Amino acid sequence: MKSWLRQHRYAFLSALRRLGSQPFSSLSNILVISLSLAIPIIAASVLVSAQPLVRNIPVSPEVTLFLQPGTAAGKAADLARQLQSRHTQEIQAVRVVARDDALKTLKANPSWADALSVLPDNPLPDAIVVTLHESANLASQAGTLAKEWRQLEHIDLVQLDSEWVRRLEAILGFLRIGLALLAIGVALVVLATVFNTVRMQALTQREEIGVARLVGATESFVRRPFLYLGALTGIISCLAAIALSAMALAPLNAALARLASSYGTQAVLYLPDSLSLLLAVVVVAILAAMSARWSVTRNTRF
Repeated sequence: MKSWLRQHRYAFLSALRRLGSQPFSSLSNILVISLSLAIPIIAASVLVSAQPLVRNIPVSPEVTLFLQPGTAAGKAADLARQLQSRHTQEIQAVRVVARDDALKTLKANPSWADALSVLPDNPLPDAIVVTLHESANLASQAGTLAKEWRQLEHIDLVQLDSEWVRRLEAILGFLRIGLALLAIGVALVVLATVFNTVRMQALTQREEIGVARLVGATESFVRRPFLYLGALTGIISCLAAIALSAMALAPLNAALARLASSYGTQAVLYLPDSLSLLLAVVVVAILAAMSARWSVTRNTRF
């Protein structure tokens, strides 16, 4: 056990010496890898920060029917009862929003009060808000009902109130796939950079490796310092990438705060949780060590 620990200690210290022996080359490689890793970390931060906002948006399965201007006052209530009786299984609740009540609600909002005060009469139509039952195929069911209700008499417009949220969720799904592809591309950058770094180290120490083999060094003993070199490069680069991402989020959050305040809301970008970042460090270290092993095995066959 002591011999095993001693060998790993030697390999670890040897890897540190090799990193320090060529500081400019080592820093250049670490900078390339860390900048590459910072891109998906920042993208992941945007996704992680956006998902709670989307989940907190009330996505009620509602369909709003706007009646044509000039429709008789009691027609909305009659139409609401008609819809409730025809679609008992699909509809959970129906409520009528009278045009006068809608106007009072808007006037209570200071943003609309001044604009509405100059209007000679009420421009709003009566509306019927239909709440649907939750179901597995809610989106297609709501679309079918909306298409059918657009053909009803006195109906001017049918609006799916939660459609924009579904579109936003679809955009986030698209971004997740893009982030996964970006992560694969960054992994290839890490593999290529570490492979080339270890290759240059192996070629530089070609004679030293040959002498070590002549005196009985095993292949594991020869490869181990290079594996540590690759893993250390990956770990340092990933930690540097996390630090760079944290620094980049500061100006991004300042700009986002100004944008959000103009809409009367708040939004903050933050890094993924500590467990995810730790997992990323481990994965990068494993990938770098695998690339180093492949490189040293390929370039020390002599």
